[in-house]
Amino acid sequence: MTRFTINNSPVEFKLSPDTPLLWALRDAANLTGTKYGCGAGLCGACTVHVDGIATRSCQVTIGALEGTFVTTIEGLSDDRSHPIQQAWIAEQVPQCGFCQSGMIMAAAALIKAKPEPTPADIDAEITNLCRCGTYPRIRRAIIRAARGDLPTPLPGPDTAPGEAVRLAPSLRPRQPPTG
Repeated sequence: MTRFTINNSPVEFKLSPDTPLLWALRDAANLTGTKYGCGAGLCGACTVHVDGIATRSCQVTIGALEGTFVTTIEGLSDDRSHPIQQAWIAEQVPQCGFCQSGMIMAAAALIKAKPEPTPADIDAEITNLCRCGTYPRIRRAIIRAARGDLPTPLPGPDTAPGEAVRLAPSLRPRQPPTG
């Protein structure tokens, strides 16, 4: 049995110690936000944090994680309030969305390690692949989150029916020019 902590909850897996973390998360823990992409650690869709470090979960076995703390996209924030998530929304980063959870986890680890990342830092540290090619929006979102230039929080599941929520200027629909 392997014991470690996932999203601040202690877990014990009765799986083979050589089971990749990705499959333990998705199949045994039902945390499906972490995606399977390539299975070779190249694309980054499966990125999670292990003791705060961005880690490709398809490449680490649960046996190697005894006593560690794992954070998945579900544990990053339960209400989309993490600065990276807010910046992602403000910059309209997602297109197809498949790579997003791994990309967000990699970006969150980068900002924690380097609170003021440069574009060169981002290019060097974020090696995740985005098949839709949203890299310029990803870079802007990371820089925006690092600067704290975040929008007004979006309405969440606790917003009362009919309750108005003001959008930050960056999230308001653009009006066509008059005249």
